[in-house]
Amino acid sequence: MTPAQIPDPTARPVLQSLREALPDLPATMRRAGEAILEDPLTAGSASITAIAERSGVNPATVSRLAARLGFGGYPELRSAIALENGRNAQSDWERDIGGAISPEDSAAEVLSTLAGAAARALRDATAVIDVAQVERAARAIAGAERVHLHGDWGDAIAIRELHIRLQRIGVAAWFLEGGPSALHALAGTFTDRDVLVVLSRSGEDATATSLLAEARAAGAATVGLHGLPGGAVERAAEIGVFTGIRNGEVWTQYYSGRASDTLVASLLWVLVAQLRSADDSRRFIDTGVLGDPR
Repeated sequence: MTPAQIPDPTARPVLQSLREALPDLPATMRRAGEAILEDPLTAGSASITAIAERSGVNPATVSRLAARLGFGGYPELRSAIALENGRNAQSDWERDIGGAISPEDSAAEVLSTLAGAAARALRDATAVIDVAQVERAARAIAGAERVHLHGDWGDAIAIRELHIRLQRIGVAAWFLEGGPSALHALAGTFTDRDVLVVLSRSGEDATATSLLAEARAAGAATVGLHGLPGGAVERAAEIGVFTGIRNGEVWTQYYSGRASDTLVASLLWVLVAQLRSADDSRRFIDTGVLGDPR
């Protein structure tokens, strides 16, 4: 066989190759392969003796398994497994956290990266937030008889704070939660004197979209804060507000978007507070925080 014909065992994932080869292996070799697949992290650093003992075979069988997979010996197989383990760990990290932060970064480096991401998000969001739409939403909330708010999972963070702060200034506000059936029942109480505010970072949340549709059908004003221009939430809401940062696929992008969500929710609350402060019939009920109502 010429060098060009020699298979490159690293050209495809070694663990996948082993899984595919397993059914056709001799019984003893199969046991060695199964031991590797049961704990590939250990196999990436274990000696040939350890693998043999774990699978109940001779070390020579492990060597033959390595050769069967196209490696010159067990040390090469072990190195390939270790390399794949590292790649898998990095891949999992990047799918979840993203590439802006690495597992090896120090705490100070992580802090700097997160602070920089939030600062850029706020700067970028400020340049594109439609302030007129936020003002429109604030007027609707300030004049409503009841305000309903909804956000699921991470989306609940900024919208729950808005809920609490609206209550602090005398707005009759409720945070809606529960499954689709419970939310459907709550939507049945909406009237044309109500406002519904939802926050959906993805901009495509089916529950939020359904809730907006039911609220509009009841005549309530609807506000959709979102991270996806043109998405389902924006289309379903009477007043759609893009919070300035598009929804991302990894956590660091989500973190940046959450900073912009909090910015818009905070802006909305302050604008409502201003409107109510200017109306003697809707003054603050708290004292010493935003001004004494007496």
